[in-house]
Amino acid sequence: MLRPIDTTEPGFGPALRAGLRAARGDYVLTLDAHATQALDVLRTLWEHRQCGEIIVASRYVEGAVVGMSAPRRVASRAVNRIFARGLSLPVTDVSSAFCLYRGDVLRSQRLDASDYDLLPEILVRALAAGWRVAEIPLRTDLSRRSRAIGPLVRLSRAYARTFTSLWKLRNSIAAGDYDARAHDSVIPLQRYWQRQRHKHITELIAGQGPVCDVGCGSSKIIAALPQGSVALDILPQKLRYARRYGVPLVHGSGFTLPFADASFPCVLCSQVIEHVRMDSPMISELLRVLAPGGRLVLGTPDYDRWEWVYMEKAYGFFKPGGYAEEHIAHYTYKGLVEYFVSRGYVHEATRYILRGELILAFRKPETTRGPT
Repeated sequence: MLRPIDTTEPGFGPALRAGLRAARGDYVLTLDAHATQALDVLRTLWEHRQCGEIIVASRYVEGAVVGMSAPRRVASRAVNRIFARGLSLPVTDVSSAFCLYRGDVLRSQRLDASDYDLLPEILVRALAAGWRVAEIPLRTDLSRRSRAIGPLVRLSRAYARTFTSLWKLRNSIAAGDYDARAHDSVIPLQRYWQRQRHKHITELIAGQGPVCDVGCGSSKIIAALPQGSVALDILPQKLRYARRYGVPLVHGSGFTLPFADASFPCVLCSQVIEHVRMDSPMISELLRVLAPGGRLVLGTPDYDRWEWVYMEKAYGFFKPGGYAEEHIAHYTYKGLVEYFVSRGYVHEATRYILRGELILAFRKPETTRGPT
């Protein structure tokens, strides 16, 4: 059954927002009314609905055949390249009007844009929430649509505003794919740092048996965990993204791990403990689930190192309110080693990344003496 919806404002943006507000189905389809062969496109989108929570019919993937006027093609290409490059998006066509959305995913987003820029906003917010976006080739003719200069100027301003607001969201550590993207970052220092962390940690957990990765995020380290491992995080968007790694995932807190005592021969906790108070039960929980004779791999900044202290100050200067301010506990090499050795643990390895990030490995005693 078709139900027309009236809007008080003209244009695509208000019409789309009104349609999305009224949609109640399990899936929501959008299309460009000027397109030919629209039913074929919608049928293909529906056939690919299991490939992701959002399916985009793209003008710019292999196999796409789309008729467009030259000015529109140039403008569209420019917008999509700017968004894809500037926001590190795994999508070639952020402004395609042909999309299939899972209804609950769409309705969970808080949307601010009011014109065609609503389309990239939906995609970026979905990616930040850890949902999957897949593309299929678009085959249609859009040459009947033309644009006057006035609307194009208005649309350019809208896209610029939306890009600026989405850049902060896209580069927030809370974004579902933040950790994974950092591994391939266009920023050389960030890319080096993440790859060194991956190298050191995978070497330290190798041969130790199944691993419990506490605070896993969406890091590519998850994909390197041995069979039988489990990855846990408190942020659902990180776990949504991490589904692609094929490792069992658990939504839970490091303060109360949902595992029995001595469950794992290896426990990994990288770049987490500095985000919680020192008197939190997290370290005790890590040791509780670690089996006697098992290995603990622990990563955190070393606040005894001037290199880290100044690096953090620089980060805070260039990005106020960023990652640095979330480090509420300041651990040191000396303090951590003394803590574990005094409890009978054997200090087996020390690794550093640029003399700032500290990665330690300890062996739990076969028999416990005193509190673990």
